[in-house]
Amino acid sequence: MTDASAAPPRPIRLIATDLDGTLLHDDKTVSDRTIAALAAAEAAGIEVFFVTGRPARWMDVVSDHVHGHGLAICANGAAVVDLHRGSRFVEVSPLDQGVALDVVHALRDAAPGTTFAVERTGGIHYEPQYPPFLVDPAAVIAPAEKLLAEGFAASPAPDPADGPGTDGPYSTDSDVPGPGTAGATRARSDDGTSDQPVLKLLAHHPDLDPDAFLALARTTAGHLASFTRSSPTALLEISGLGVSKAGTLARCCAERGIPPEEVVAFGDMPNDIEMLTWAGTSYAMANAHPDVLAATTHRTESNNDDGVAVVIERILQER
Repeated sequence: MTDASAAPPRPIRLIATDLDGTLLHDDKTVSDRTIAALAAAEAAGIEVFFVTGRPARWMDVVSDHVHGHGLAICANGAAVVDLHRGSRFVEVSPLDQGVALDVVHALRDAAPGTTFAVERTGGIHYEPQYPPFLVDPAAVIAPAEKLLAEGFAASPAPDPADGPGTDGPYSTDSDVPGPGTAGATRARSDDGTSDQPVLKLLAHHPDLDPDAFLALARTTAGHLASFTRSSPTALLEISGLGVSKAGTLARCCAERGIPPEEVVAFGDMPNDIEMLTWAGTSYAMANAHPDVLAATTHRTESNNDDGVAVVIERILQER
């Protein structure tokens, strides 16, 4: 079902693709066909950026398939990580803890029953009633007020000499963070713990319709932060005001002298919409959310049918 009339108007220099529901199959694997297509694109001089809502620690599934620059955009644009160096943070655009707490209070009032999790650079922590989507034995389980308190620390700061862990420490050689980002050096507090900026606040409601919950949150607290969603459940992803996949991708492209007209983007959920509308050419997956289908002019096969690879193969054939 690929839109055969969707030939990009200008030569493509960069491919930006979401992961879950887009590049990955439903079983969270990357097909051999997609691996080959990504490698062929890089060999042809086209840069590939994975642009995802996933945290850095969940990037192992694609870390072997990014070439050249080795960078990926994670947490809906809140972090740029180097997959060639154990997902070390290169750039961070944090959510202010005080603002996050204001969002918590606003959503509790607007939608009683909402529970929260806090995604930091060092891992996720959540409230006792928050659904354990993925159990993390290192998580702190406590009310949001504690999780967002100044001086919060879950574990001692790792020593960079020990090498990268699952998340890896911040890169200590990046001294040029993008506009509005935090410096890329891990800071230590007096008790030996590390400063772990908030990347995302997650809000879950057990009963509300997912799209209705998103609309309510934007109306209630859209002046405080950026709200989006990528889950089939009523689970919101909340970033710093103005932080998005599109904004961070645009900055990475500008650094390379690549205009939007030379970018092709792929996505399937509301957290992809800004990126898809920014890119010169965009494709919605066959399995995409209705709002994504409405925001894009081109279609491709579903994630399980390697829709991203189908388009990449055609782009390379037409070069």
